[in-house]
Amino acid sequence: MATIELPAEAAAAVPGRSSRLTRQRTLAAWLFVAPMILVLAAVAGWPLLRTIWFAFTNANLSDLGAAEFVGIDNFTYLLTDPDWWVAVRNTFVFTLVSVTLEIVLGLGIALALDAHFRGRGLLRAAVLIPWAIPTVVSAQMWSWMFNDVFGIINAVLIGLGLIEHPIAWTGSPDTALAAVIIVDVWKTTPFMALLLLAGLQMLPAEIYEAARVDGVHPLKVFWKITLPLLKPALLVAVIFRALDALRIFDLIYVMTGNNRATMSMSVYARQQLVDFQDVGFGSAAATLLFAIIAFTTAVYLVVARVGRED
Repeated sequence: MATIELPAEAAAAVPGRSSRLTRQRTLAAWLFVAPMILVLAAVAGWPLLRTIWFAFTNANLSDLGAAEFVGIDNFTYLLTDPDWWVAVRNTFVFTLVSVTLEIVLGLGIALALDAHFRGRGLLRAAVLIPWAIPTVVSAQMWSWMFNDVFGIINAVLIGLGLIEHPIAWTGSPDTALAAVIIVDVWKTTPFMALLLLAGLQMLPAEIYEAARVDGVHPLKVFWKITLPLLKPALLVAVIFRALDALRIFDLIYVMTGNNRATMSMSVYARQQLVDFQDVGFGSAAATLLFAIIAFTTAVYLVVARVGRED
């Protein structure tokens, strides 16, 4: 008797064959993902475990082999160090302000670029230029522009009558963090706009056509249609940018060095590890930063899952 092959839809309806097909697909997925997992374990997993181990030792950069287990002493001292809490405050202020501004500005740019007009493709490419410039180059360029002696920022503000004398933007505790946030917003807003533009282009055009026919005001269309439909893209953009902002290092370090007024958690950990050569204490700071980022990611996954269920 000839064997009759069932279509995929029919096979899925048969319990035994459906479970077998599911197992095959799961096995194929693991086979495809396995090489990436092995590479991540080699280049990320082992260093991470090594860092966590050092966090519980008194390891010193001059002699890592002589490290001794000290338990949670590094974390105890870390949580009582005022400089650490300054770094935590700076990091969260930087993250909150920069991500908020980038979301607002990025959404505005995305809405503008989503409109149909001549030269839209060229404008989209031009908007991405700040994001394409390497961070170290951007930081050094803006450091020169913020310079109190020959910087163009002071020259423009004095010319407009907004300030009376030059300001050392990156040297003063009152303005250093604001200067770093300005540069980060300038550089990263195009990335947010790109993510949100991709989300806008996935929205169904029929809904907007119906709203136009019904004469719905554009602002109402934005609040009642665009924003709710764009929520998944907004969540992805916020978590991607927030995780990146929490571990900010290069921009702050190039512009302000180890300035206490702008020191982030990453800069603090680097200072302990490299400048002070205290690998154990620096690893504790890095481990705590990793825990904060992991917790933030877990919260996002829970919120996103609840959002899908709703």
